[in-house]
Amino acid sequence: MSVYRENPGKIYVKVRADHHLDGRIRPLLLRTQDGPAQKIDRILDVRQAPSLKAGGQGVRYTCQIEDRIIQLFYDEPYWFIEAET
Repeated sequence: MSVYRENPGKIYVKVRADHHLDGRIRPLLLRTQDGPAQKIDRILDVRQAPSLKAGGQGVRYTCQIEDRIIQLFYDEPYWFIEAET
């Protein structure tokens, strides 16, 4: 069974990120399965947090992409955003 079908509230994304020697991870780009790459302009907040809409616990990155604010989650080893309701 594919992980992508386990939770319809999650949209799994591909992420290109910088991994720092001290363990920090900074996402740079994200791409949905069928969409173009989107540059993450700014990281506004990083913290351990649950996804209240989709479930799961991990690192939540509040990101600015152009004029949108999104919540990007890293629930090792997967990255996801919450599906629109």
